[in-house]
Amino acid sequence: MNKWILVLWPSFLMAGIAEIIFFTVVDPQTLYFFGQPVNFSAMATYTIGFFALWLVCIASSLATLFFERSREQINGHS
Repeated sequence: MNKWILVLWPSFLMAGIAEIIFFTVVDPQTLYFFGQPVNFSAMATYTIGFFALWLVCIASSLATLFFERSREQINGHS
């Protein structure tokens, strides 16, 4: 459980900050997805954007936990 807290909490905070920065610069009504305009409400676009950014930040935090393992943990030695 502690490892999940180490992953989810910092990724949640960073996704919030990234969303604030991204949507300060980009208007959600002017976004295009695969060449087609995004026809969602602004709130739906903010929500989808937040969860997408949260997934990216989760992947980053998981990679950090993966690479911080010791040699013994990687090789299976106690």
